[in-house]
Amino acid sequence: MTARIAGFGTSFPGRIDQKAVWDGHFAPQLAKPRVAERLFHAAGVEHRHAVADPLVEDVSEWSTERRMRRYSLEAPALGKEAVTAALVEAGLPAADVGLLAVVSCTGYATPGLDIHLAADLGMAEDVQRLVIGHMGCYAALPGLGAVADYVAARGHPAVLLCLELTSLHAQPATDDLAQVITHALFADAAAAVVLRPAGEGIEVLDVVARTAPGTADHMRWDITDRGFRMELSPRVPDVLARHVAPAVDDLLARNGMTRADVGGWAVHPGGPRILDTVAHTLGLAPDALDASRTVLRERGNCSSATVLLVLDELRRTGLAPGAPVVAMAFGPGLTLYASLLRGAEG
Repeated sequence: MTARIAGFGTSFPGRIDQKAVWDGHFAPQLAKPRVAERLFHAAGVEHRHAVADPLVEDVSEWSTERRMRRYSLEAPALGKEAVTAALVEAGLPAADVGLLAVVSCTGYATPGLDIHLAADLGMAEDVQRLVIGHMGCYAALPGLGAVADYVAARGHPAVLLCLELTSLHAQPATDDLAQVITHALFADAAAAVVLRPAGEGIEVLDVVARTAPGTADHMRWDITDRGFRMELSPRVPDVLARHVAPAVDDLLARNGMTRADVGGWAVHPGGPRILDTVAHTLGLAPDALDASRTVLRERGNCSSATVLLVLDELRRTGLAPGAPVVAMAFGPGLTLYASLLRGAEG
């Protein structure tokens, strides 16, 4: 028995313009804005979404407690909208869901979002739930692997929701260039997929993981009294360059494939340099990562939700029927996850 992605759903809070955010919020607060401005606009983002628009409210001095209260207020509606859309596309009643998995590294509460959503959506009282937290930008792919294993083993449909509200963790404006890049990239989104054990859809074939020893400090969330502070090293692309090809080639080889067989690439757009590094290292065609660049430009880096947004963009704009797809994401550790999928038959 296999697991197939039968429905996608997304939800976004208010849209913000990158240039307006720089001009109206960050530039006036920095002592030496020239270099920072160049980096900010080189992030590859033109628009993104945020529950906390810095032009409307500055949350950078908020306590972690206040940020978590806001998460609990904002997340349920966004999650419900994304999951509902995925269920509708899959033609699945909420009561038939066997497992609801929720991924987030930007908000915590107990009882959690999973419990509130299951009840609000009308899922059965015996629905199983799984919460995956604090794995960062790659978390959708181990989540997808776990949900696919459940569907294949149990023969019941399942839902995976990735919901990140990174805007709630904005830090005070600073000339620290690493923080400038963080403020330029991250955004909010909810993305959900429904998996079924049979029928039409994108088949989940395999998952591979690589964690680079000695690079744990390159990308991390530090929990502080003022939210979760993101630390992103400029050395991340160099580390990925050493590990992307071996991981991808291993994933493909154990499924009897090579890079030439891949018909679509859904790569997490952690930033333009990361996309350029992946494309160069794997020898991809110039347009192979167009879906990733489109999501980066119009949505920003939405942490765990982003790779599902890219996969959705890819399947809507340029995925041949039955084509193998590699979905790839990177995060704290430094960790790389990749999934091998097969596109729906035409």
